[in-house]
Amino acid sequence: MLEYARWKYILIGAVLLLGLLFALPNFFGEDPALQIARKDHANVTPAEVQTVEAFLKEKKVRFDKSYIDSGRLMIRFPSVADQLAARDAVNEKFAGTYITALSFAPRTPEFLRAMGLRPMPLGLDLRGGLYLLYQVDVNAAVSQALEGYAQDARRALSTANIPFKDVSTVAVGSGRPNAVRIVLPPEADINAARAALNQALQGLTVSTENLPSGSAIQAVMTPQQIRERQDYAIQQNITTLRNRVNELGVSEPIVQRQGIDRINVQLPGVQNSAEVKDILGRVATLEFRLEDTQNSAFEAMQRGRAPIGSKLYTHTRFGRPVLLKREVIATGDQLTNATVGQTPEGVGVNVRLDARAGENMLKVTKANLNKPMAAVLIEKRRETSEVDGKKVTRDVTDEQVINDATIRGIFSTNFQITGLTAGEARELSLLLRSGSLSVPIYSVEERAVGPSLGADNINKGVSALVIGMAGVFLFMAIYYKTFGLVADLVLLANVVMLTALLSLMRASLSLPGIAGIILTVGVAVDANVLIYERIREEVRKGVSPQAAIRAGFEKAFSAIADSNITTLIAGVVLWVFGTGPIRGFAIVLTLGIATSMFTSLMGSRALITLMYGGRRKLARLSI
Repeated sequence: MLEYARWKYILIGAVLLLGLLFALPNFFGEDPALQIARKDHANVTPAEVQTVEAFLKEKKVRFDKSYIDSGRLMIRFPSVADQLAARDAVNEKFAGTYITALSFAPRTPEFLRAMGLRPMPLGLDLRGGLYLLYQVDVNAAVSQALEGYAQDARRALSTANIPFKDVSTVAVGSGRPNAVRIVLPPEADINAARAALNQALQGLTVSTENLPSGSAIQAVMTPQQIRERQDYAIQQNITTLRNRVNELGVSEPIVQRQGIDRINVQLPGVQNSAEVKDILGRVATLEFRLEDTQNSAFEAMQRGRAPIGSKLYTHTRFGRPVLLKREVIATGDQLTNATVGQTPEGVGVNVRLDARAGENMLKVTKANLNKPMAAVLIEKRRETSEVDGKKVTRDVTDEQVINDATIRGIFSTNFQITGLTAGEARELSLLLRSGSLSVPIYSVEERAVGPSLGADNINKGVSALVIGMAGVFLFMAIYYKTFGLVADLVLLANVVMLTALLSLMRASLSLPGIAGIILTVGVAVDANVLIYERIREEVRKGVSPQAAIRAGFEKAFSAIADSNITTLIAGVVLWVFGTGPIRGFAIVLTLGIATSMFTSLMGSRALITLMYGGRRKLARLSI
């Protein structure tokens, strides 16, 4: 007799039931939907839901159902036309309160949503939307780090009362700047200078040299430090882009690194691409500086240069020159929050700084009461122009004063930026709240995938999957008879479990992912073929049917394990190092190997043991 432990039956049954439960939301389909979120990040309340519903009914916009999902309002519509009409109406009426995003909402029943069960998200090629590829200026990250070291060196020498001629960034042994050079006058004590710079230049390779006009200290970044700085800049930009996408209310975005210095952004369902691109690609940050009241900005503008220790700017709104001190009080990187609010002067941005910047702001405002302070908006962009018949690309930095006001009181971490229009305040708060890009990014590729093309891809992908599986099922049923039908049931369970895992992990399904599912079916049936052929071989040797079944599973295990492990290694490597479609394929393939091992070895054996294990006299097998 064949025997199989009872706990294994229980385990298989429990896993299959859970798999069916997690896969269930994928079978209900989805409708065009509008996602509505509050701009202040608070959860949408039931009263607000009723207000929006009443407004849509008043505008005679048809909708099927609305519900609150993770603090956001989701409204399902019978058609895309109704979805677009609702978006336009809500944006016009509630522009100052809500952020809207075009999306798709599953028709999952309420009880499944209450359990937190969701269908697997679809990738850009299936959903439609916007694909953006950005290149990160990694060299700018190194330049920023060097400028930071140079500023710290100036501050350290000034604090220690050590004179210096110049602090600059230079290139040592390479074409790009990778070192800080401090030139000292002849009377300066070079040992005292090195001691003072110990903390400021920590981690750099420091050396000294004698010059005819004095001496110099040189601090060089190592190749490893340069790579770490570049990787850090890319990760910071990825975080910022994710924050900006979230602020825009886009559902199920994908923001990931691609290659050495590129970032891939996929925004399923997005159709208002102009607004999204403008916000995502803006390299904007703020600096707060004191105004230079001892010199005339108009005289500096006429001379074409600012006095030493100051810098000349233009006021964005009034177009007048403004002279600011070079010392920065706080930067946009030190902001912890920024929201739009009403101030005595009108619409403004409420700013909150971190503790370090707040301490510096407190010190500055104490010492400079009734003196003007300004906020400078710094933006970087890449401009292409034609020179002598050739296209030339150059980097442009725009620095403009967006607000200047007199310090009327002492403050530290909380204050306001005023003198902005409602649109400017809203845009500035979004950029500041999501964080500034640590280094500039430049658009390399932009591709829009229409929703009709996405639907066509889904239909073709599903058709390929159904036809492929039907062919495999038919072959197994004809060639292996009853055992083939068992294999078909196991393959179906394998697809259900794979769907459940993808839904549970929230892994996006794309066209390569569908290809991975079809390949997984082939890999899974291969395990059954190895087992069944081994059983046939044992039967031909004259072994009893039940002993042949036992030997088939036991002796085929090593071959199945070897082939699956080698495929699994390849899948894991593609998962870890691949990007975009390659990674999507690898995720499905890797998970599919795990589910196929479980269903082919345990599921098949459990079913066959149930069918043949209890028969004392078994003359032949239907194989």
